Amino acid sequence: MELTLFGLAIAPGAAIALYVYFRDKYEKEPLTLLLKTFFAGFFIVIPTALIESMLFELFPFGHSNLFYNIIHNFLFIGFTEEAFKFFCLYAVAYATADFNEPFDGITYAVMVSMGFATSENLMYVLDGGLNVAVVRVFTAVPAHASFAVLMGYFVGLAKFRNNHAPYLVLGLAIATFFHGAYDFFLSSNDFELIALCALLSLGIGLRLSFKAMKILNENSPFRYSTIILRQKPVKSS
Repeated sequence: MELTLFGLAIAPGAAIALYVYFRDKYEKEPLTLLLKTFFAGFFIVIPTALIESMLFELFPFGHSNLFYNIIHNFLFIGFTEEAFKFFCLYAVAYATADFNEPFDGITYAVMVSMGFATSENLMYVLDGGLNVAVVRVFTAVPAHASFAVLMGYFVGLAKFRNNHAPYLVLGLAIATFFHGAYDFFLSSNDFELIALCALLSLGIGLRLSFKAMKILNENSPFRYSTIILRQKPVKSS
């Protein structure tokens, strides 16, 4: 049973990471850097959890307080987790020569986030069991992926803009907003509110993520050269 739970905990993150890897149609990323970003995200869970715990102790607001719930979900959880993921993405991949097209922002952001989600998943699933594993396959892990794609979209644009700072800030801000909104509604005691708003925010995030991947793929600087190489030479008569 433990082995089954272990498999269910790591499978969603691995599957999404592979999916995004294969969505990068025109110039694949090196395995070494992909693994570095994945494991950077995996281990960054430790300092993230420590910071979150410290914040919860320093600001022990009442859980029924709306202001507390906003600060708790958007700042203490959403911003803290996305900031650490952003740090991994920027520190490990951003300045490398392999980060050579905007779509790479999405690829490496997803690797970081799926490492983070896998580490988090192992803790929740091994503690909560099969039901938790099944629920997180369709909620938490895809949610982390959507936050990553939205962040990576703007980080990818930033790498190839003269004034890159606004794009970096926007990437972190949008990932934080969607993460905070998802957690805010999920923390509600109202089941209908959870079902409607949390899943709606997840759905919007996923829709925007697919659109972001499509845009950057269609505008890849490697697209034209790849199409030319794939064309068969014309035989002379």
